[in-house]
Amino acid sequence: MKVVVTGGAGFIGANLCRELVRRRAHVVVLDDLSTGRSSNLDGIDVELRVHSVLDRDAVMEACAGADSVVHLAAVPSVQRSLLDPRRSHDVNVTGTLEVLEAANATGAHVVIASSSSVYGLNPVLPKSEEMTCRPASPYASSKLAAESYALSFQHCFGLPCTVFRFFNVFGPHQLPGHPYAAVVPSFIWAALRGEPLVVFGDGNQSRDFTFVGSVVDVLADCVTRTVSCAGPVNLAFGTRTSLNDLIFMLSALLGRELDVVHHPVRNGDIRHSQASTAALRELFPYIHRVSLEEALCRTIEWMEALVTAEISRSSA
Repeated sequence: MKVVVTGGAGFIGANLCRELVRRRAHVVVLDDLSTGRSSNLDGIDVELRVHSVLDRDAVMEACAGADSVVHLAAVPSVQRSLLDPRRSHDVNVTGTLEVLEAANATGAHVVIASSSSVYGLNPVLPKSEEMTCRPASPYASSKLAAESYALSFQHCFGLPCTVFRFFNVFGPHQLPGHPYAAVVPSFIWAALRGEPLVVFGDGNQSRDFTFVGSVVDVLADCVTRTVSCAGPVNLAFGTRTSLNDLIFMLSALLGRELDVVHHPVRNGDIRHSQASTAALRELFPYIHRVSLEEALCRTIEWMEALVTAEISRSSA
């Protein structure tokens, strides 16, 4: 089958491409490389097209004859959206509309990546797909708009579609060392370099951390079986770990106490996040959850190689 992966050079996309190729799919990657890296696709037999999802002709050409389109391309990060809300809207909303129109024209099944951030200020735990969304940032608003477009295309045009709300995905190929890096790679990168871990707030805020390998298994199975669903689906496993507990686990895995500095809470951040898993379990009953400890070990191993390479470059 032909599968188009927008944002396929990003960290989730590259891991997904590797799994789809393993399943013998013909994979076309559409990525403008603004946040993804072509090197993430090294050794994977994919066709890379360097274009934006805002390029209508490029999207239509990439999707022609596709059996499935996995739409991961986005401007990520709550904090980035606070600095440039329009850019987040253009790529995350208008870009999604371009993908949906192309998929609808070719009759492809569509998988859309949304975010747990859409729940925003709704304090109820766990987060169930039926609850009211209260986005607390332009990024969250753009993701809610994108998933609404996708579900409306399914309702109005019969476009087979599944919308997944990702919860704090982490793992190999996720870039550390930049202002918008996610918390897990930021913590591990700092720890490996002997730098203090930066915590915004008191560290008691909690997240449903989800390993990229489990996410990829769900996405690949969704594509293979062309699963569609009338509503959004949480893609996480119902766990809740505070940042303080995460730091404790990393300290144990690395065998030393880690330095921590606390900064003020950032605008747009939410206090707690945890997924209700009923819909996911019903649609994908055989998906295996990688434990947080094992997932951290795999991520540390991958990131240690990055640190070693950085040291080699600096000493050359």
